[in-house]
Amino acid sequence: MEESAPIEVPRLPKLSESGRGVDPMPGRLLPRAFYESAPERVAPRLLGKLLVHRESGGVLLAGRIVEVEAYLGPHNTPPDPAAHSHRGPTPRNMVLFGHAGHAYVYAIYGRYFCMNVSCETKGQAGCVLIRALEPVAGLDEMARNRGLPAGVALTDRVARQLTSGPSRLCQALALVRTSHNGLDLTEAGSPLQVRDDGFAVSEVMVTARIGIKEAVDWPLRFALPGHACVSGPKTLTGKRIFLS
Repeated sequence: MEESAPIEVPRLPKLSESGRGVDPMPGRLLPRAFYESAPERVAPRLLGKLLVHRESGGVLLAGRIVEVEAYLGPHNTPPDPAAHSHRGPTPRNMVLFGHAGHAYVYAIYGRYFCMNVSCETKGQAGCVLIRALEPVAGLDEMARNRGLPAGVALTDRVARQLTSGPSRLCQALALVRTSHNGLDLTEAGSPLQVRDDGFAVSEVMVTARIGIKEAVDWPLRFALPGHACVSGPKTLTGKRIFLS
């Protein structure tokens, strides 16, 4: 099979030696108000934004969000049976019942992690699962985290191996529950942020969520049409919507 051409990826600045006097993050930080809406409204507007992790050594790992899923809080009628919050607050999901704009990171299969962003006002417990990214910065580090050789050309196939799927992207960005669950994504000093660098998204594909056993027909998955890093089947079947 013929290899796909490398993706052209912009390079983002690294943190200075001291970490002072330089803003290493691209674009602008999203405010808490961005997340204080229903998850089905926040989710499509997260597409095109940058998920950025600044490691302790100053290296930036960043990817552009290309696929998300909304999970509704228990106040909805009917409640979302696929949401972690649908039975109410527990020690595991307590972050979701706090203020919007926090990272909810949970473990699956005992060794992998998934990352969500909390939405709505305190106590409502809606969230958005980050399902796929397009790798943007820290590619060699991402490759090492995923067990791939550093310096590998970023073809569509390699990009999918790095950050296509919720657990892959957490592994690539070195996100784990013990270090990142509960981080405030709206805090300027947070090592984990969602930022807007001006990338425009006007058209979004809406489909049913995947990889779940409940409410499998609810149209709460949002993705950039035709993007190579979107997880699951290569052909998306759903409805196209346009963002204003």
